[in-house]
Amino acid sequence: MKKKALGILLSMTMVLLSACAYLPAAAPASGEAEAAAPAAEKQESDLEYIKGKGTLIVGITNFEPMDYPDEDGNWIGFDAEVAEKVADSLGVECEFIEIDWDNKILELDNKSIDCVWNGMTLTDEVKKSMECTRAYCNNAQTVVMKAEAAADYPDADSMKELSFAVENGSAGEAAAEEAGFKITAMNAQADALMEVAAGTSDACVIDLLMAGAMIGEGTSYPDLTHTINLTSEEYGVGCRKGSDLAEYINGQFDAYAAGGSLEEIAKTYGVQDALIK
Repeated sequence: MKKKALGILLSMTMVLLSACAYLPAAAPASGEAEAAAPAAEKQESDLEYIKGKGTLIVGITNFEPMDYPDEDGNWIGFDAEVAEKVADSLGVECEFIEIDWDNKILELDNKSIDCVWNGMTLTDEVKKSMECTRAYCNNAQTVVMKAEAAADYPDADSMKELSFAVENGSAGEAAAEEAGFKITAMNAQADALMEVAAGTSDACVIDLLMAGAMIGEGTSYPDLTHTINLTSEEYGVGCRKGSDLAEYINGQFDAYAAGGSLEEIAKTYGVQDALIK
């Protein structure tokens, strides 16, 4: 009887051991899972990505004196020239693509472009959504209107009944909305200027640097003037969130400033007084 019971016990043990062989492996402890997660989520180096494809794709709009086409259709301007220097330092070509300014963050995230380098104001939204460089230029949002009408509108309150053209998604649009102006959104600041010149809008809100380069005596818009500044702000370059490109550009800014080439380029386009040194 004892021998029979022992045989049954041995048989049951073998069945249990066989079943264990088919059980799934135990899940790692929570600490092990947490340690493995960062490695899986590690972001690819943007610098290596750009070097690998051989191009630095820069998102811009037509914005003199920062990015604008010359007579042959080549992009020039302070931002354009510095961007080309950075691309050259990486050993890649610099390619400029005009974007819808309101979609700049989407363009970055989709990798349609590698950075936004176009006199971009460092707003809270921009800094939250992009990896940004340090500020390199001071700027303001300013009101532009016909010079003959400027004396009639000395402050923002007196301008409340005027019609304003602004660039869609821009700091100028935000400033105009904050001031309570009646606005019409355009595709670019250059379009907003043309609206005022044509008399379709009474005024526009654009970047002070652009106003200094494009309106007044000796420009394409000699009958326009800028009046009050609605804001003060700073320009920076925007890259994908977490990108190592932004820090690389910072290093190049420092090198160009120390070597004098940054100020030399700025003087070419009349923005030397706005440089942050």
